[in-house]
Amino acid sequence: MNIYLDLFLTFARIGVCTFGGGIAMLPILQREVVDKKGWATGEELTDYYAIGQCTPGIIAVNLATFIGHKLKGALGGILATIGVVFPSVVIITLIAAFLRSFAEIPAVQHALTGINACVLALIAFSVHKLAKSTLKDIWCWLIFAVVLVCSFVFGLSPVTLVVAAGLSGWLIRRLTKGRKAGDRA
Repeated sequence: MNIYLDLFLTFARIGVCTFGGGIAMLPILQREVVDKKGWATGEELTDYYAIGQCTPGIIAVNLATFIGHKLKGALGGILATIGVVFPSVVIITLIAAFLRSFAEIPAVQHALTGINACVLALIAFSVHKLAKSTLKDIWCWLIFAVVLVCSFVFGLSPVTLVVAAGLSGWLIRRLTKGRKAGDRA
């Protein structure tokens, strides 16, 4: 069989079984990738798993990318990655198609309204708890207020706001720390 097709199909089979998280899929990966295909050793799989936990993204996707890349370079990594996510995309698409007609039922609409309210309350609680633990001085409150205004009024990107807030916090701490040290001298 063509190795590229084999990579895609093998990781698609693994992708069907990845429910339960990264640790739950290790025995499947061991059986498919190490025992059946010989594409990696048990030690390599453990190393890939450890690296996959440290890198951003889903562990199954990271492992597929690493193993596919090891075997056939960038194209192998891409095909293995597509293979592992393909079953999830199909399943989610089918569920979404089913839920669309299901969501038109009045009882379901009322339930979703209640769930939305509950989610909003949970988010508000989390924001309140986070604010109590992080907004400890006037500078933190000021950065928070500026970010809030820039987000809601000007619609700035969250990435831009996070970077700007981080730089502002760093600069303020650096300047106020230098001022405090100068006051003692």
